Amino acid sequence: MPAARGKGKGKGRSKPTATRKKAQVAERKRKEKKRKSREDLDEEWDAEAGKELVERLGSDDDILRHVRAIKESLRRENAKPKTLSSLNLAGKFREVVDKDTRSVLTEIERVILDAAESILEGRGLGFHVPSRGSGNQHYVQELDRIVLKDSKTQRSFGNRGEVRKVAIMSKLMQLVYELCSKDITATKRDLFYSDVKLFKKQDESDAALEDVTCMLGCTRCSLHVVASEKGLVVGRLRYREAGDVIDCTRMGVGGKAIPSNIQKCTDFESDAEFILLVEKDAAFQRLAEDRFYNRFPCIIITGKGQPDVATRQFLRKMQQDLKLQVLALVDADPYGLNIISVYTRGSKNMSFDSSNLTTPGIKWLGVRPSDLDRFKLPNQCRLDMTEHDTRLGEKLLKEDFMKANPEWSKELQIMLDTGEKAEIQALSSFGFQYLTEVYLPLKLQERDWI
Repeated sequence: MPAARGKGKGKGRSKPTATRKKAQVAERKRKEKKRKSREDLDEEWDAEAGKELVERLGSDDDILRHVRAIKESLRRENAKPKTLSSLNLAGKFREVVDKDTRSVLTEIERVILDAAESILEGRGLGFHVPSRGSGNQHYVQELDRIVLKDSKTQRSFGNRGEVRKVAIMSKLMQLVYELCSKDITATKRDLFYSDVKLFKKQDESDAALEDVTCMLGCTRCSLHVVASEKGLVVGRLRYREAGDVIDCTRMGVGGKAIPSNIQKCTDFESDAEFILLVEKDAAFQRLAEDRFYNRFPCIIITGKGQPDVATRQFLRKMQQDLKLQVLALVDADPYGLNIISVYTRGSKNMSFDSSNLTTPGIKWLGVRPSDLDRFKLPNQCRLDMTEHDTRLGEKLLKEDFMKANPEWSKELQIMLDTGEKAEIQALSSFGFQYLTEVYLPLKLQERDWI
C-alpha cells in the first residue's frame, strides 16, 4: 500500500512538470517566430534605418523649449513639499532625521541604559528594533514614496536565533560612539574589518547598521559612517565641498565623484535647464565625452546601476536647491524601471530614510519599450527577456506605485508581451553618437517622457 501511494504521488507530480515543459516549448516557438518576423523586417531596412528622424529635429531652442518651460514653472512654485506631518500621518510611520553628534551620543547612552535596566530586572539583554520586513512597508500615494510603519520587535540576546544580531548591534553602537566622541568618520568597510570574526560577512554588518540607524532615529551620516564613493556627476554645476569650489564642467570625461558625506556639499549653482539621470557608467561616459551638457545645458548624474545612498542624497539636494526637472535614461528592461523607482519612491530596505533619499517627480525619458519599434531598433540589438526578467516585471506590475502610474504600467506590459528588452548602448547600432545627436534631442523636442 505505501508503494502504491508513493506511485500515485509521483504521477501527480509529473503532470505539472509536463504542463510546464509544454508551455516552455510553446513560448520558445512564439519567440522564434517573432524573431524570424523581425529579421524579415530588418532585411527591408538599410544601413540608414532610423536616421530619417534627424530631419524632424529643429533648432536647439526648439529642442529645449519644453524643459525650459518646466524649469520656469518649478521655480515659480512656492508650495511646500508634503510630509507625513502635513498629512497627519507622523504617528503611524517611522522616519529618521539628521541629528548632531551630541544627540547621537545621548541616544546611544539611552539605549544602553535601557538594556542595562532590562538585565538588572531579569529580562536579559535586548533591543527594541523597528521591524523592516516587507509586511511593515507602506506606499503613501500622496507622497509617492515608500515609508516604514511604526512597529517594533524585541531582539533578545537570550534567543538562540538572535544572539549574533544583538552582539553585532552592540559592537556597532560601540564603534559609532567612538567615532562620534572623536568626531571622525569611517566607511562601512572600516566597520566590517574592525571585527571580521564577529561580522563574518559585510552584508550582515551593513544590515545591522541599518537596524541601528533606524533604532536611533537618525540618518547614517549622523553616525559618522559613510560608504565608498560610487556615483559620478558632470555638467553645468558648481558647488562647494568642504569649502572647496567644485566646477563640474571641468572634470573631463570621467566626471566628478559624488562624495560620501553630502552634508559637506553646499552652495549649489547652475545654469542648467534640466538634470539627466543615467543608469549606466557607459552611457554617462558617452554623454560626457560628447560634451552633451554644453549644447544642451544640463547636469548629468549616474549611480552606476543600483544607486548608493550618497548618489540618491546628492540628486535630491540638487533638485531641491536648483528646482530642475529630472529626466531618467535607463535600459529598457525591468531593472532599469526598478532603478528609477528607487530614486523617486525609495527602496524597501531604506524606507525609514525615504524622506531624505527620494527625489519626487522624476520622468522616464528612455529607453522605453515602445522606443524599440518607434526608433526601428534592429533585431540583432534586441535581447530576449529571461525568466528572471519576466518575474521581476510581473512583480513590479503589482506594486502600488505602478498602479498609480498607468503610463509606466503600459510600457512595462509592452515589455512583458513582446518578451524583448534592450540596453541604452543598442542605439549605437545607428552610430556611436546617435544617443547624443538624435535620440535624446528628439525626445526633448517632442516632450516624450512619462
